Amino acid sequence: MENNIQILIFAGTTEGRLLAQYASQHEMGCYVSTATEYGKSILEGLKGVECISGRMDQKEMEIFIGEHEIRLVIDATHPFAVEVSENIKTACEKEKVRYVRCLREALDERGIEGGAAEAYGMENMIIVDSVEQAAEYLRGTTGNILIATGSKELSLYTRIEGYEKRCFARVLSTGEAVEESIRLGFRGRHLIAMQGPFSAEMNLALLHQTEARYFVTKESGKAGGFGEKLEAAKAAGAVLVAVARPMEDGESLESVERLMKEAGEKYCQYSEKSGK
Repeated sequence: MENNIQILIFAGTTEGRLLAQYASQHEMGCYVSTATEYGKSILEGLKGVECISGRMDQKEMEIFIGEHEIRLVIDATHPFAVEVSENIKTACEKEKVRYVRCLREALDERGIEGGAAEAYGMENMIIVDSVEQAAEYLRGTTGNILIATGSKELSLYTRIEGYEKRCFARVLSTGEAVEESIRLGFRGRHLIAMQGPFSAEMNLALLHQTEARYFVTKESGKAGGFGEKLEAAKAAGAVLVAVARPMEDGESLESVERLMKEAGEKYCQYSEKSGK
C-alpha cells in the first residue's frame, strides 16, 4: 500500500464506511475488512484503502494483524454483532495492538434503555432484550408482523403459529440472506429484499402494504434509521417491538477519526526518524 499507517477497520456499518472515506480523503492507507462481497463493493474505489471480504474467526484475525503489522484496529461492526466484536478485541489483546470500538450514536443520546418509550415519545412500543424475546412476545399476539431484525435470527419467528401468512421479512438484498429466508418458508410477498437504512415514508408504505399491526426491529441508532422506524410506526398505529442495543464502551465517530489522524502523524514521524 502507498501509505502504510498500519490501520485495520472492521466495517459493515455506516460508521465503517465513513471511517474508510475519512482515511481516503486524508490519504491514510488502511485495510478495511467486510463480512460480505456486497459490503466490499460499497467501499471499492476509495484511494489508499485496501478492501478485503469474508468473515474471519479470531485466529484468522490474529494472523492478519500479525502479518500486516497492524498497530490500530477499529471495530466499526454492527452494534448487535457482539460475538464478532469479542473476537476482534481478543485478537487485539493477543497481538498486543490497540483496539478501539466505534460507537453508533443513539437518538437524543439517551439510548434505548431506561424508559425509552417515554423518552422517544411513543406509548405503543414494547422493549425486549433479544430477538428471541421479541418472537416469544409475538407468539401471543394476532395480526400481521413486519420483521426488520435481519436474516440471521429469522428462524426464531418460525415458532409463531401461522408465521408463513402472518410474517413479512425484510432482509438484505444478498443471495445468502434471500436463500436462508426462502429455506425458512418466507416466500413471495412475504419476503422483501432491500438495502437500508430506509426513510420514514418507505417504512410507512411497507407497514401499509403488509397491513402490519406489529413492526419488530433492533434499536440501531440514528445511522441505522431507528428514528424513521419510530415515526412510521406512530403514523401507522402499529406496535413497535424494539430489541434493545447491547450496552458497550467505546468512542464516537469523531473521536475515532482523531485517533486515526494521530496514528498517521506518529507513523510519519517514525518514518522520518528511521529513514523509511
